[in-house]
Amino acid sequence: MKGQKVGIVGAGPGGLGCAMLLARNGFDVTVFEQANDVGGRNAAIRLDDFIFDTGPTFLNMKFVLDDLFRLCGRDSSDYLKFKLLDPMYQLSFADRDIHMSSDKEKMREELERVFAGNIDGLNRFYAKEKIRFERIMPNLKRDFSSFASFISPKVIRAIPHVFAMNSVYDNLGRYFEDEKLRVCFTFQSKYLGMSPWECPAAFTMIPFVEHEFGIYHVMGGLNQLSQAMTKVVEEEGGTVKTNAKVKKLTTFDRKVTGIELQDGEILSFDQVVVNADFGHAFTNLVEPSKLRKYSQENIAKKRYSCSTFMFYFGLRKQYEAPHHNIVFAKDYRSNISDISLGRLSDDFSFYVQNACVTDKTLAPRGKSTVYILVPVPNNFSGIDWDKEKTDYRLRVIDAVENRTSMRDISKQIEIEKMITPKDWENYYCIYKGATFNLAHNIRQMLYFRPHNKFEELENCYLVGGGTHPGSGLPTIYLSSMISAGLIGKHAKMHKK
Repeated sequence: MKGQKVGIVGAGPGGLGCAMLLARNGFDVTVFEQANDVGGRNAAIRLDDFIFDTGPTFLNMKFVLDDLFRLCGRDSSDYLKFKLLDPMYQLSFADRDIHMSSDKEKMREELERVFAGNIDGLNRFYAKEKIRFERIMPNLKRDFSSFASFISPKVIRAIPHVFAMNSVYDNLGRYFEDEKLRVCFTFQSKYLGMSPWECPAAFTMIPFVEHEFGIYHVMGGLNQLSQAMTKVVEEEGGTVKTNAKVKKLTTFDRKVTGIELQDGEILSFDQVVVNADFGHAFTNLVEPSKLRKYSQENIAKKRYSCSTFMFYFGLRKQYEAPHHNIVFAKDYRSNISDISLGRLSDDFSFYVQNACVTDKTLAPRGKSTVYILVPVPNNFSGIDWDKEKTDYRLRVIDAVENRTSMRDISKQIEIEKMITPKDWENYYCIYKGATFNLAHNIRQMLYFRPHNKFEELENCYLVGGGTHPGSGLPTIYLSSMISAGLIGKHAKMHKK
C-alpha cells in the first residue's frame, strides 16, 4: 500500500515476519530493534568464535516458515540450509534412554525396545492426534479479534479438540498407561512453559507435529532464520534499524500515532505493530491511563509461563552426545510442581543441545558449543538470583556430568555466558522473566488471548508469543501472517 507507513517495535521472528509480508505488499515498513542484532530471543550469542542460539534451538512445523517465504515470492531453501534430525532427541530417565524419531518404523522399533508392548498405543496416537491437528490447525491461522470469529463453523468443529477439559498428560493416558512413556509425549508442554498435568489437551498436537513432520536444525543456528528474514525485508524495500530502542508508543485519544525513540526522536506511522514481550510492552510503552483491560494491575493477574536458567559453554573438545538431549528429574512431577509453586527443586530436569555433532560451523575446529536450559520459576517467585546463581551453576554442571555422557564438561569450558530469570527480565525486557510469555491455559487461548488487532488502542497490532496463536516459532510466524492480513484489510477499507 503505497504511502501507508508501518512502524514495528522489535525485530523478533514475529516482527520480521510481519515486516516481510507488509513490505512485499507495498507498505513503507520500518522495524526498530533495541539490540545490536536482529532476532530477539531468536538472535545469536557470539562468544569469541563460538556461536549459540539465544532461545529456540530447533524448527518444527517447517511448512509454516515455508509458507511465509512463499507469500513473499520466495523459497526458504534459497536463504537457509535445513537438516532434518533423526533421531529428533534423546530422552533420559534415571533407568533408561529412548531416541525419538519422526520415522514411524524406527519409532515403533525403538518403542518396542524401551517400552515393550505399546505399539498399538503409538498407532492410536498417530491416528487420533492427526484428527486433532487437522481440526485445530485452521484455527491457528485465523484472526480472533471479534467474538463473531470465535463462533464460526470451523471453531465449532474444533471445540471438542481445543476445549477438552483434560490435560496433555491425561490425554496421553488414552494411548499409554506407563507414566514415563506418557512423559515422552508430554514434555513438549514445557515449550509453552507449562506443566503437562495442567497444559490443555489441545497441545497434544505439539508432539504429534514433531512425530509427523520432524524437527530441523538450521545450519549456522536458528538465528539464521532472523538473518534471512531481515534480508527479505530489505530486498522488498523495508528498513530494519538496530540499536534503536523504543521509549513509548505515541497516542492521541485512544489511537496510536507513532513511536518515540529513547533518544527523543518522534516518528509518525499509520499503523504500529508491537513485537515486544506483551507484559513488558504494555506496562512500559503505553501511558497507564490509556489501558483498562490490560492495565498494569490486570497484566499482573494473568498467568505466565515458567522461566529458564541458561548456560552457553564454549568447550575445548567435542562430544558424541546426540544433538538434542532432555534429562528428566527422578521425580519429574515433583520438579514440575516445584516450578509452579515458585521454588527450586533439589532434583531438576534439564535440556542439553550438542549442536556441533551436526553443525561444525558453530565452533572453532576441534571445539564445540553446548547450550543448557533448566526450567525454573518466573520472577513472581521472588527468588534472589544474584544470591542463588553461583551455587545453581555448580549444581547444574554436576547434574550434566552425572546424567549425561559429558562427564568432564567442567574441565572443558573455555568461555561461557549465563542468563538467569532476572537477566531475562532486566536485559531482555521479558515480563517477570517468563521466557515463554503468557501461559496457554484455556482462558488465555484463541479469542481469550490478547488480540492481534489490539483491543484497547486503534492502529495497534500485536505479533509474537503474547498474542494469538501463542508461543513457539511456527505460531509466532502465524501471528505475523494474521496481523499483516488485518493491516492490509484496514488499508484497503480506508483507501475506498
